[in-house]
Amino acid sequence: MDPFSGEGELLNISTAFYTHAYQSVLDFDTTSLSSENKRTAQLLKFRAQIALGQSSAVISSLKSSKDPASRAIVALAQQATGNATAVDTASSLADSDPEDSIVQVVAGTVLAAAGEYTKAIELLNKHQGNLEAVALLTQIHLMQNRTDRAVKEVQAAKRWAQDSLLINLAEAWTNLREGSTEKYQSAFYVYEELASTPGSTSPSSIVGQAVAEIHLGRTDEAEAALQQALAAENADVQAIANSVVLASLLGKKSEVVQELLKQLAQKDKDHALLKDLEEKSQAFDTAAAKYSAKAAA
Repeated sequence: MDPFSGEGELLNISTAFYTHAYQSVLDFDTTSLSSENKRTAQLLKFRAQIALGQSSAVISSLKSSKDPASRAIVALAQQATGNATAVDTASSLADSDPEDSIVQVVAGTVLAAAGEYTKAIELLNKHQGNLEAVALLTQIHLMQNRTDRAVKEVQAAKRWAQDSLLINLAEAWTNLREGSTEKYQSAFYVYEELASTPGSTSPSSIVGQAVAEIHLGRTDEAEAALQQALAAENADVQAIANSVVLASLLGKKSEVVQELLKQLAQKDKDHALLKDLEEKSQAFDTAAAKYSAKAAA
């Protein structure tokens, strides 16, 4: 079963983690938790540290741990620091401990981030009621532009997961990809609730709400939400990326767009939006060169 099912003692910390409120995860008081749940909560804290750029501290804390879950988290931390051995470790764990729910999700995350989608999917499909595995499978299918598979994954999980936060989020992702006013509105409601609920309010929740607003044509509301996300300490990289998109849609001055792109590059020089823009720029230059050559002839 999923150790992070979001039930009982772990509800608040797991909700904070899933909504990317990572500082809330680190601040969570675990003293009253059962010994088993303390371990589970600590794993979430390690992962939150990695997300906040504290990978070296995690590696130091777990350097002597040999259990599969700890090794998987070390691999995730190593990947964040650019250590190429992370993928080999994750692949090895996928072969040796594929039934471990933490290995499934964390090693699966490492493999997916490295583009090893087939290996990641094979590992994640071994889950037995692991909601994080379902969510990650959904993300991978969307990254592969297989929306049909992502939708199928979500619909299958809804039959046994009931009203799970992760499944609601996963359905919001597929609704935004599939499109239609009804689906965009459904996704908006999910993010609006998260953004307005103490404990799950985070830049990521606000950005999700803004993206739904953009799709619904409510650009003023989207801009207000993105400004709120940008004003947060250590502004979310997706808030910047979506601000670029919205600024372009609104026809804002080139200087505004370029400044946002500069901020995005400073945060994440390998962001998908920057790569996509570079690829399109190169394609345009290639096409333009062909016409220039004909004109010169």
